[in-house]
Amino acid sequence: MRFFAALLVTAALALAHSGTADAHAFLRHAVPLVGSTIPTAPAAVTLDYSEALEPRFSSIKVQDAHGARVDKGDVHVAPNNPKQLIVSLSPLPPGTYTVEWRVLSVDTHHTEGDFTFTVRP
Repeated sequence: MRFFAALLVTAALALAHSGTADAHAFLRHAVPLVGSTIPTAPAAVTLDYSEALEPRFSSIKVQDAHGARVDKGDVHVAPNNPKQLIVSLSPLPPGTYTVEWRVLSVDTHHTEGDFTFTVRP
């Protein structure tokens, strides 16, 4: 009988814990694509995440190969999608650009990362 009681308690604890998994805002999709080479410069960088974002504590920085910022600093969450972060870009000449992002999901979990894309000559 003790064995079945212990098994029941273990199963109940496992089920209770399974619903409390920590959520983080992980990057799911980027435009331009991570590591891509594109024929024309984009007007913006758009990042889609797995969780809704806290706009005040989320950022995107885009730099050229010399470390100069090329984004317009107008980072914002899309009005119709709380999981999407956007920043406008200045006109870009051909070259390789680095996108650095740091986001805070609405459940207070922080994630960050970076990637590059290249604009073809």
